[in-house]
Amino acid sequence: MTWTIFVTLRATPQWLQQTPQDRETIAAACLAEVMVDDRVTMRFFDAEAFSGVCSDVAVFETTDMVAYYFTMERLRNTALISAPYFEIVAIIPALENGFRLFRRAEQERAA
Repeated sequence: MTWTIFVTLRATPQWLQQTPQDRETIAAACLAEVMVDDRVTMRFFDAEAFSGVCSDVAVFETTDMVAYYFTMERLRNTALISAPYFEIVAIIPALENGFRLFRRAEQERAA
């Protein structure tokens, strides 16, 4: 089963005061420390033009929630979160088409 976890983030003024080149350097260094487990992938989306709640959304995917947990622990220990350059607004775990998994399990249970 693959979990998708949406992590909404808000950039802080401290992050926004960095030059684009410095932001890239900081992010690359931090993510090199964080994304070390091939059981967890991450995609990153800019949302600031569309939301007043968050500026960015990180989308993690994993089949191993402990591996995801360890990834988040590593992330919290980086400057991205601890400086703080970003604040975590919300963490939303989800199952893609979870209702289908449920129906299939219910059908198997009834059989």
